[in-house]
Amino acid sequence: MSWDLEGAKPPVVVDTTLRDGSHAHRHQYTVAEARAIARALDEAGVYGIEVAHGDGLGGSSLQYGFSRVDELELIRAVREEVKRAKVAALLLPGIGTRKELREAVEAGIQMVRIATQCTEADISEQHFGMAKEMGLMAVGFLMMSHMRPPEFLAEQARLMESYGADVVYIVDSAGAMLPQDAYARVKALKGALTRAQVGFHAHNNLGLALGNTLAALAAGADWVDGTLRGYGAGAGNAATEVLAAVLDKAGLNPGLDVFKLLDAAEYVMGPILHFQPYPDRDSIAIGYAGVYSTFLLHAKRIGKELGVDPMAILLELGRRQAVAGQEDWILRVALELKEREAGAVAG
Repeated sequence: MSWDLEGAKPPVVVDTTLRDGSHAHRHQYTVAEARAIARALDEAGVYGIEVAHGDGLGGSSLQYGFSRVDELELIRAVREEVKRAKVAALLLPGIGTRKELREAVEAGIQMVRIATQCTEADISEQHFGMAKEMGLMAVGFLMMSHMRPPEFLAEQARLMESYGADVVYIVDSAGAMLPQDAYARVKALKGALTRAQVGFHAHNNLGLALGNTLAALAAGADWVDGTLRGYGAGAGNAATEVLAAVLDKAGLNPGLDVFKLLDAAEYVMGPILHFQPYPDRDSIAIGYAGVYSTFLLHAKRIGKELGVDPMAILLELGRRQAVAGQEDWILRVALELKEREAGAVAG
């Protein structure tokens, strides 16, 4: 297995600060913030800008957290702002529906990224069909891809390709992969798909977001994602500005202006960050246990309210193999741990 970048090609780069970063921002982006971020990314040459609630279209809810500004308003503002970049949104079938997708198209998206658990590609057929009917670029996301071997993921990717996906991503939702894991999974998809391209989306819970992205590129990945300042769920994502600098040094720059991205990270994102994501104690536990990255802030909040160690909650969720859509497990696990602790004290 070789991770040599010599045969790699400049990737398509999508920035998801205005979607994955919504988790870190507690879904509180303002229109002014969205416009400033989109303008800076567009001027720096990114191919696509993803805009939505952190949990995708329709995600603003009691379970996932309410948005400060309706995502459709943010999409419209971003579409008005950009001159070159494609505007994208994420849709998780079951959270978002065909109704939300239609509304997002009317608001201006040109690309939809349809995300399922890596075992459930078959639930996305109608959504891909609708996306293609509406003239959208359609991208498939196989979330929590660390949970299944490469050959299984290749079969799921073939399903998405057969439904009309133009690109299928390996998504390291838990930030649990090592470089060899990212390489093997991307390589499997490259060998399995006949038409669709292959992407990779990283999280930094083990400090490997950029390393895993490079391993994915060595395996032939065509698309990669980042966020300014790595602003995203868990310990964040591959930082777009760092990715651009590394791609440039490796001779793989797809047309990004490195210094404009450095300025965007420093002067646009820096002043509005709620916090700087990094691999701290609890986010490392997420990567170690293989837990969905978006669970981090929920576990911290519930742990504080109930007096339960967030790391204990996250490790137990990992043992139970919790996935996206099971956020209600966080409270249940915390209550069970608290009851167990009380029983041990009483005993």
